[in-house]
Amino acid sequence: MITEKIILNEERNVTLTTYLQPVGEEFAHIKARPAIIVIPGGGYDFCSDREAEPIALAYLREGYQAFVLRYSVQQNKIWPTPLNDYDEAMALIRSRAEEWHIIPDKIAVIGFSAGGHLAASAATMSVNRPNAAILIYAVLDEASAKEWNETAPDTVSAVDEKTCPCFVAASRTDTMVPAANAIAFCDALYRNDISFESHIYSYAPHGFSLADNTVRQSGWKITERAKDWVRDSIGWLKEVFGDFGDSGMTEPMYGHYALLEHGDTLSVDASIGQIVSTEGGKAFFETMMAQAAGAAGAGVTGGGGDIDLKQSVLERFKMRDLLGFAGMSAETIAEIDAQLRNIPRK
Repeated sequence: MITEKIILNEERNVTLTTYLQPVGEEFAHIKARPAIIVIPGGGYDFCSDREAEPIALAYLREGYQAFVLRYSVQQNKIWPTPLNDYDEAMALIRSRAEEWHIIPDKIAVIGFSAGGHLAASAATMSVNRPNAAILIYAVLDEASAKEWNETAPDTVSAVDEKTCPCFVAASRTDTMVPAANAIAFCDALYRNDISFESHIYSYAPHGFSLADNTVRQSGWKITERAKDWVRDSIGWLKEVFGDFGDSGMTEPMYGHYALLEHGDTLSVDASIGQIVSTEGGKAFFETMMAQAAGAAGAGVTGGGGDIDLKQSVLERFKMRDLLGFAGMSAETIAEIDAQLRNIPRK
């Protein structure tokens, strides 16, 4: 493993520490690796060591190249200085992706508390946006952000179609950064159709980090399930980025968006409502429904019997899911997808 502490700004004590693993030779099936940037919390007053290297090592064990960003704090926290620190770090990592054996479009950011605010800002408003974000008991809404840094922006209102997929975890009993932050942010992700996963644990104090005995303090009242966020986030990243395969990374399980098609044309990943909202899509859907075995009007017949779908529910269905319920083969679905991709979405 190669470690290096890179000084991004000596005056503000901004550094990027690298933890880089080899590729090739004994790792012959790996030509390049996904990466993660760890952004510790600390109320924009300091960068917590408990949320730095221990976190980086957890992802390093899973094959990621890892980085720890210690950003501008205290008198240097005036916005957008911390976000500029992130942008500089991400730009550096992507510029050296070949040298550091990194897949440049598979770089995630993970942030905790105030570092979670910076990570969410990176996901929603930075120049060099990450490809995925993991937000742990993160400061996200405007009121909470102003408590820790009066110049910090609201990240909830900044969520848009460009926001990357997010993993969000918090504790119901966190009195320092209320779980309402996570709920509001997830609601914004939902409204913008961004793929996300969320966990709000029943009880844990703020700053639980890995939630195991290497970082927890004596007397903490914390559910044992809180430590599951580490395993769950790694599993989630495998679904977003793909996993290590025999000849590179496997295909991701899902994409940037959750329910709708955002490309220039339709596809089987468009909702029925999207498809029938276009003239060509409506004609295609009506013809397909008339011909498809096991489908008639708003009813779908599949291996499990008849499913009576209300019109409003049907319109929310992805075409892919509807075809699956109708028992169509993967080959047939691929053929339908190819036809839909000839129909403009707008």
